[in-house]
Amino acid sequence: MFAIPFLDLPPLTKASGQIRLPGSKSISNRVLLLAGLAEGSTLVHDLLDSDDTRVMIEALRNLGCDLAHEGGALRITGIGGRLSVQQASLFLGNAGTAMRPLAAALAVLAATQGGQFELSGVARMHERPIGDLVDALRQLGCDIQYLGNDGYPPLRLAGQPQGQLATGAPVRVRGDVSSQFLTALLLALPLASSGQGEAPGTDIVIEVDGELISKPYVEITLNLLARFGITVQRDGWQRFTVPAGSRYRSPGAVHVEGDASSASYFVALGAIAAVDAPVLIEGVGSASIQGDVRFVEAAVAMGADVRMEANRIEVRRGAWPLRAITLDCNHIPDAAMTLAVMALYADGPTRLTNIASWRVKETDRIAAMAIELRKVGAQVEEGADFIEVRPPQAWQPAAIHTYDDHRMAMCLSLAAFNGVPVRILDPQCVGKTFPDYFEALFQLAHTHHDLVPVITIDGPTASGKGTLASTLAASLGYHFLDSGSLYRVAALASLRQGVADTDGPGIAALISKLRLRFDGPRLFLDGEEVSDQLRREDVGSRASKISALGDVRAALYALQVSFRRPPGLVADGRDMGTVIFPDAALKVFLTASPATRAERRHKQLISKGISSNIDDLRADLEARDARDRTRAIAPLQPAEDALLLDNSAQTVDESVAQVLGWWEQRTPFGI
Repeated sequence: MFAIPFLDLPPLTKASGQIRLPGSKSISNRVLLLAGLAEGSTLVHDLLDSDDTRVMIEALRNLGCDLAHEGGALRITGIGGRLSVQQASLFLGNAGTAMRPLAAALAVLAATQGGQFELSGVARMHERPIGDLVDALRQLGCDIQYLGNDGYPPLRLAGQPQGQLATGAPVRVRGDVSSQFLTALLLALPLASSGQGEAPGTDIVIEVDGELISKPYVEITLNLLARFGITVQRDGWQRFTVPAGSRYRSPGAVHVEGDASSASYFVALGAIAAVDAPVLIEGVGSASIQGDVRFVEAAVAMGADVRMEANRIEVRRGAWPLRAITLDCNHIPDAAMTLAVMALYADGPTRLTNIASWRVKETDRIAAMAIELRKVGAQVEEGADFIEVRPPQAWQPAAIHTYDDHRMAMCLSLAAFNGVPVRILDPQCVGKTFPDYFEALFQLAHTHHDLVPVITIDGPTASGKGTLASTLAASLGYHFLDSGSLYRVAALASLRQGVADTDGPGIAALISKLRLRFDGPRLFLDGEEVSDQLRREDVGSRASKISALGDVRAALYALQVSFRRPPGLVADGRDMGTVIFPDAALKVFLTASPATRAERRHKQLISKGISSNIDDLRADLEARDARDRTRAIAPLQPAEDALLLDNSAQTVDESVAQVLGWWEQRTPFGI
């Protein structure tokens, strides 16, 4: 997950490979609530780990549920429909799948068992309507107060012990704003049908006013209710009956299938860019209970070549350009957003209709999508419940505003397959449903080597190259390469494998198989952190010896170049800008006075309990500088087009800010 203000995507060209989807958000939060309300203990497998599920889990803990991790699963011991906590304040972020059903369930429980609960969220959640659900619950006699603007969270829910609900008449709710209102009632009303507070229990009827939108999400709700022992009778899509005596009972274990809405991005990726080999999507397929799996039908209509199995989807590019379509998207409201971006690659205007629900999601998605698609060059027409997209005649680099909406970020990332870069602002908003989305995208997406941006940080020993470069990489969400550690890694690996320090071909073969990963200043070899082991005296001595072997130098050159992967690379060393990446977009030569560098090294050694003398350190650094400048192979010197940065009087943050400023001047997005 990138904790960064923006992420620049280079022009991407192709895609292939395999992705395992995270668990469905819609299923995950429904299962969490059902397990929390049920009798018994439920082991939930493949649960989505995201912002939305975390706020639901925390809410359930605050309500008295017992939750414990068992390996990769979560065990939830429910409250059995009886409140164990009578008062709580719950913060639910921007999770509609937590706010709406929790509000309904707690309103019913408080009304019949007593208690007081306050539900709030982020500012955007307080702009998302909930009035139709509140009106429906008030018909039952629930005491609900708005703590801000009428019709919107935050809410206060209250009641008295032994309270009764008016369940004799049908509960009416609008269906044309959000299906989450109906889902919330369906999840909450079994708590009132068992006769608690009145005897005996009674059937409870829900009647839907207007056309019910997003029907597939209601189907998910009905399917999961059945797993927890509640069989709701449905008369078309207008009347639902919760049977008398309903009680939630744990099914023992539940497996959450992959998120079908998230699958849409990779289906689209395959349709756009899987030219030579397919994109394989694991975790969802023809056996899915999620309506958004029908996104595949729309993708096929636009030209995608798709093969589906029960739990797997394989996609290749078919027709190119994609075919423009006109489609009623009521059955795939969330996934339909991905079609709006696929429309950028179509042969004419694509019109998506019956999407009024977009306007009451994490943001007004119709307005937001229109604004952002226009930035890349599309012509867009929007209406109350439709959007029409004409593909760009000329693509434009664009900084995409994401509105704290995970789907805006993921959808618009697909605009990078057009020959110009795209900047995604606030990329960490994907944490709502898919925290590792961009890592997954970069595993599948390919581009030409020279299109991946590189920043090099060269300079003498103890100038702070590694600290600056790793901090800069973290700030940009780029890969990081500490070239100085690679000879030591090769030395360590050859020691472990028993390869002689004179066997250049043998060590080179070993280097070609190394699996390395940098995490800031930490280095992992085959999944094991080896940062401390690289400082061993025997490793340093061997590194010095093998650095003179031509086979080793050639193998390490290839290894260093392999770090140039999307979205970009920050590389530090002594010849990054002159030898390894001479075409780097920005080259920085970092310097500091010998006195400053000696003082820094002295403090570093003292912090590790190693005694040192500043004068000796300074003399050693000056001698090393002289050797580096005059060595025959790759002498230490700035590249001709490098920018010089003397950080003697700068903090790390000041140096990072200066380099970021230089970098912004070289991007198409400006400052």
